[in-house]
Amino acid sequence: MNAFLLYLLLLKATITSFSGLSSLPVLRGDLVVRHRVLTDRQLNTAVAVARIGPGPIGLYVVSVGYFVAGLPGAVAGWLAMITPAFLIIPMLRYLGRRAESRHARRTIQAVILASAGLVISAMAPLARDAVTAPAPLAISAASFLLLAATRVDTAWVILGAAAAGLAGSLLAR
Repeated sequence: MNAFLLYLLLLKATITSFSGLSSLPVLRGDLVVRHRVLTDRQLNTAVAVARIGPGPIGLYVVSVGYFVAGLPGAVAGWLAMITPAFLIIPMLRYLGRRAESRHARRTIQAVILASAGLVISAMAPLARDAVTAPAPLAISAASFLLLAATRVDTAWVILGAAAAGLAGSLLAR
């Protein structure tokens, strides 16, 4: 896949999402299902690699671009990630106070709910590929319950899950 087409696909995903991982269903649909330049496992890896380090949640599009086309793909991913920021400034200037209306707020809430549904629909195939044994399933379930039921910081849950996964793999040897 050439870098320009990859840029357009990544741009479509980032420009139609409101935050972080909400572009994941669009990317999966385009790159895994339609164009078959990535597998679910590679997409999982790209997301995991980007989430390990600090930075914005949507940074994984750079990793996705790299998995698809190497360094030119990473540059395409980076450009696709920053382009919406350059477009939103003139758009906000144009819209002005109109964006503060009750109708605009309700529209934004509806779009956020729709993107949450898309993330959930994309999560199922990725989870099937990532959770291949009882231990990862238990770690995933415990992490979800801990995040849903308590106010524990996400970083601690991630560190705990990583430690549990590492301990499990060391004990399995």
